[in-house]
Amino acid sequence: MRRGLAALFEWLRRGHRVPVPDTVAAEFIVPALIDEINAALAGLIPERVSGLDAFHGARLPLPRGMRAEPLARLRKAVGGGAAPPTKLWHSLEVVGVQAREAAGVRPVLGAVACSPAATAAWLGNPPPAKSDATARYLLAVQGRHGGPVPVGTPVAFFERAWVCAALLGAGLTVPVPRAVLDGLHAGFGRLGAPAGPGLPPDADDTATALLALVQVGSPRSPECLFAYQQPTHFACFPAERTPSTSTNAHVLEAFGATLGLRSLPGGQPVPRDRYRAAIGTISAWLADHQEPEGRWRDKWHASAYYATVRCATALARYGTPASAGAVRRAVRWVLDTQHPDGSWGQWGGTSEETAYAVQTLLLAWPRARDAASRQALAHAAARGCAFLLRGADLRVHPALWHDKDLYLPVRVVRAEVLAALSLARTRSRVRAMVDRVRTEQPAISGEQ
Repeated sequence: MRRGLAALFEWLRRGHRVPVPDTVAAEFIVPALIDEINAALAGLIPERVSGLDAFHGARLPLPRGMRAEPLARLRKAVGGGAAPPTKLWHSLEVVGVQAREAAGVRPVLGAVACSPAATAAWLGNPPPAKSDATARYLLAVQGRHGGPVPVGTPVAFFERAWVCAALLGAGLTVPVPRAVLDGLHAGFGRLGAPAGPGLPPDADDTATALLALVQVGSPRSPECLFAYQQPTHFACFPAERTPSTSTNAHVLEAFGATLGLRSLPGGQPVPRDRYRAAIGTISAWLADHQEPEGRWRDKWHASAYYATVRCATALARYGTPASAGAVRRAVRWVLDTQHPDGSWGQWGGTSEETAYAVQTLLLAWPRARDAASRQALAHAAARGCAFLLRGADLRVHPALWHDKDLYLPVRVVRAEVLAALSLARTRSRVRAMVDRVRTEQPAISGEQ
């Protein structure tokens, strides 16, 4: 405790700039957490905690550039009976005691916006009458792992869309169960689909599901995506604070895949000029947001390999002809950043990031024009697949996805690994190299 507080006071000292990750509702969550710490240091929280005496009476400042007023206004409004904005339900706990039975907030399937923390805040102490479903939800998610709870659950729509898009996009002819297909269609409303029940719809989940439905042969019209259109890009949510590169890549894929249809459901003609214009806008925006090294970054994931595979493959498949240079730069960055053991990863090799890198190389394969480039791509991809096949998938699985904190969608990551390996099997040059490089490259750390 004392060491943690010392680190916080050092990071937040006057004039020191601390980068705050662009996670969900960080502009509210960080001030709320600092408020709680300061209340404890001021003795306003009755429980005494060993190690706090040295900091008694001290106050942590907010990170430079962050303001306390938005949280204060939100708490005052909710405390006065105003309904919090729907997009903040997932982070309702930042409101504090005023969150209890907050106006307008309604649990769905026992959960407030798929968030155990928000649900517990809404339930309050003492809990309201008729809270049996909410209590059952909290007990179930807590019992799943013997105490710890996930940042968000259930998010079945997100999982179904991402798993289907990954497997089908790799060319796997897997039968999609009727329940999964029906669940994807049922998730759509006027503004598209959300990640899970009680969450607002967003362009990211909507676009990925639209792509998966085209791939499985049960398409929907992508017209709902235009609700998120901005002058230069597509937002993930209305009134979005910062845009997402991966969301725009997914929207690009949804429009691009729809252009391959003869008609929309119901026999309506595909508005090709409208969709091509959107593709042109997104392609230019993604090219502008590519970093000089060739990678992309995104607010939904800690690793640049996620954003890069999404942007590079979307541009390679459906981007404008001017996108070819961006794709080549992305492939070069991937080739240049492979680890000696064949893996990829920003802080060390992981199976997830390696799968993204392999997919980037193999899905950009048509853009490799000369024999030397094709050989380099094949060898790097084979080394990455060898890493995956040697069991890294079971050993290295950090949480890299961004919500209010870091999380790991296990089914999605497994699907991405399977997709990478499946793509490699379809490339004879890569397939022939895998067994050979498995005996050549260094062992995975800890492997006997």
